[in-house]
Parts: sequence; structure tokens; C-alpha cells
Amino acid sequence: MKIIPVIDLKDGLVVHAQQGKRELYQPINTDLCHSADIYHVIQAFMGIYAFDTIYIADLNAITGQGDHDHLISEVLTRFPKITFWVDKGYQPYDDSLRHPKNYLPVLGSECYRDDNISEIKAFGNDFILSLDYSGSNALGAESLFSNQKFWPDNIIIMTLERVGSNFGPDLYKLEEFCRQYPDKNIIAAGGIRNILDLMALSEIGIHQALVASALHSGNIGSEDIAKIQAKKYPDKRGIFNILVTN
Repeated sequence: MKIIPVIDLKDGLVVHAQQGKRELYQPINTDLCHSADIYHVIQAFMGIYAFDTIYIADLNAITGQGDHDHLISEVLTRFPKITFWVDKGYQPYDDSLRHPKNYLPVLGSECYRDDNISEIKAFGNDFILSLDYSGSNALGAESLFSNQKFWPDNIIIMTLERVGSNFGPDLYKLEEFCRQYPDKNIIAAGGIRNILDLMALSEIGIHQALVASALHSGNIGSEDIAKIQAKKYPDKRGIFNILVTN
């Protein structure tokens, strides 16, 4: 199980994501990091564990209200050994654009329509697809959820109403994707609270998870991550059923 810390950027600051209600997001001030400065947040994350991958969501770009291109470029230069998954909304493929080697684009379904998803094919396999959901509703281009010719190897299942909540991950939906598409690396996003959730995800075949709130609160800490990496945690059999029935 690999944990990938999440940074949500809005108006130059790192904000606390809450159930996809982006207009309500406020700058973070947590036990982990009292500062909403992105550099301070990254250093705080690295104080927990030597993460080699961090996810950045540029909320201004996603919502069409500017972007953080300059700041993100500076961050990638400052931390060349960290790979940054960058979600900045609709990203047209530009062969002349040269991103740093530690940049990997995340293309979110909510920012694509059926009449422009063919552009995704230009990225080949060099991106991560985020299939975005609000409740049971698929967000964005409908055919993107069913037509695997647009899918790369790595796919995030983003359940927005669980982001920043205490609801837990959508285990049923994630299990269904793992079962139907065993050749894809399904990545969990939204609602992960603690090591039990991570164990349940591992049980259904999830090996990567986006996490923010549980790191900021300390519900997932250095010792938990060490146990997960070393697979030194209690027998996880049945954790999935326990969590979904409670």
C-alpha cells in the first residue's frame, strides 16, 4: 500500500477539501502544519515519511479561475526527487510543452466532454485518469467511464463527497472496479480515515491511495505507514466486510 499525500491549491494557498464543496474550502491550519504555504505543507508531509509522490490539485485551474502554473513549476524544481501528479482540469496535449521529469498530468473526467475526450488519446499512457463521482453520479464525459480505449494503466476513482469527510472510502465502488478491470491499477481517493481503511483497501486489491485529512489529523502517522510498508499489521481478512457493515 502506497500513500500519496494530497495538496489542494486555491488562490495561492493550501486548503482543506470538504466533500467537493470547493467554494467553502479554507486555508489549512492543522496539527501537522499551521501554515497554508505549500512549501511548509510539503516539508510537514516529509516529516512523516519520505514520500516519493505527491498529488497537487490546482483548484483555480479546475474551476476556470486562473491557475498556479508558476508556483507548481517552482515546487517541481525545488523537489526534483518527488514525482508530482498534477490535476489542473482540462489539459490539452501540447507536444511542444516540456514538463520536468517529475511532472505527471492527472486528467479528471469532470473537465472533459464527449466531444473532446478524443484528445486524451494523444497522451498515450503518460498520464493518470481520474474518474470523478459525486454520489453515484459520474462527472464529465459519460463515454469516458465506459470506453477503455481512453484509459491508461493508472486510474483514480475519486469520490468527491467523501473527500475531507469521516465517511470512509467507497469500498463497494472500488472493489467493483478492481474486479472488473484487474489489468488496471486502481487508486483510491476520498474518505480514507485510518490504517483500518488502508487495510480494507489492500484486501480488495487497492495498492495506492490519495490521503490528506488523515495525515493532517495524525490519524495516519509514521508508525502506521511503517507497518503498512513492512506489511506488519494484524491479519486483515474480513476488514472489508467489517467496515462496510458498520
